[in-house]
Amino acid sequence: MEHLAWYELLLLFFAASFLGWVLETAAADIKQKKFVNRGLVTGPFCVMYGITTVLLTVGLGELRGVWLFLFSAIYATVVEWIGGHLIERLFHQRWWDYSGKKWNLDGYICLSASAFWGALGLVMVTWGNDLLFRVMGLLPLLLVKILLLVLAGLLVVDILASYILLRGYGKNIRQWEEADNRIRKITLRLQHWIGAVIARRIRKAYPKAAETKTEAKAVQTETSTVFAAGCSFYKIVLLFIVGSLLGDFTETIFCRVTAGVWMSRSSLVWGPFSVVWGMAIALVTLLLYKYKDSSDAFLFGVGTFLGGAYEYLCSVLSELVFGKVFWDYSDIPFNLGGRINLLYCFFWGIAAVVWFKILYPRFSDWIEKIPMKPGKIITWVLIVFMVCNMLLSVAALIRYDERGKGAAPENTLEEWLDEHYDDARMQQIYPNAISTS
Repeated sequence: MEHLAWYELLLLFFAASFLGWVLETAAADIKQKKFVNRGLVTGPFCVMYGITTVLLTVGLGELRGVWLFLFSAIYATVVEWIGGHLIERLFHQRWWDYSGKKWNLDGYICLSASAFWGALGLVMVTWGNDLLFRVMGLLPLLLVKILLLVLAGLLVVDILASYILLRGYGKNIRQWEEADNRIRKITLRLQHWIGAVIARRIRKAYPKAAETKTEAKAVQTETSTVFAAGCSFYKIVLLFIVGSLLGDFTETIFCRVTAGVWMSRSSLVWGPFSVVWGMAIALVTLLLYKYKDSSDAFLFGVGTFLGGAYEYLCSVLSELVFGKVFWDYSDIPFNLGGRINLLYCFFWGIAAVVWFKILYPRFSDWIEKIPMKPGKIITWVLIVFMVCNMLLSVAALIRYDERGKGAAPENTLEEWLDEHYDDARMQQIYPNAISTS
């Protein structure tokens, strides 16, 4: 599997962000409507396009044809869905609305937009990326890296300025506004070239943010007496822990029933935690919380598609980072590259129904009964523990892969890992891990 360098990923991000901005601006001009900035920045970048392109390139680079179209549509739709919810959650505003289109979901996504994303991903991954890298090859590599780092710095300033202005707080708002205005002037000049005028988003958003800020405080006051009320940060963290434990238990029992052996299914070196399951539970709760009372058919369908896409991405990323394959479905019918299969995708759909209809209400009630102060302390202790656990597991897996290639330890940390997490120990923890080198 091909590994892309950091500057190649940055190039893809900025190129796709700019092209997406041009596309959105041109579309607004054709419709003779005011341009709506769909990102968190005022510069000539629609970052959602950039994030999606990098995700598709890294996660779907090995796919072609109809599978590439389908998964591009799914991944891009999820990004747009998350982006819409995130923007509304942070700024209490909706920056796009598909409510007037058929087959939409709460106005955040719709079937026609998903098809467009699929076609765009197909074109970009199949032909666009190669063309872009060829153009980059015409320039000195050092110059390319410098330009990308400068753009990254400007983007950070732009995001911070936009966030502070939209939220309506900060000690140096005027300074941030001046910096943001300089970027916006450049954007206006570029946009005039393609026939559109940028809406003065900052001036409109600032007073609006001030109005919704009061509403947010009111909601917070109402729920301040209940620990982890609703879909809060603390609840999502604790559900991640619960999901990790449940996932490890489920997979252990499943292996015992199907293969007749007890086998470790943990993702981490400390404790019975399946990170893939934990992240799945946390993400599905975060994304589908508004729809938890929907029909079983809806939850099953969404869970099937999202679960399959999620498992495929996890397989790709684990292979890229650790150089190992942790599961392989090549022997199961209707599989895709051995990474996912139709039967297990259905399992994800069933899991979504079981989670929201049976398990989530119970776990949610139990969590909310925890006293406020002990609940916060317990949550942060678990966060610190899991972060340390994950970092150690990553280090042990990377060293495990290096030992397989015959690399000797180069520092004290690697010597300690070789001593405490040797091949025998790692094979016990990750019995299904297969090296791809």
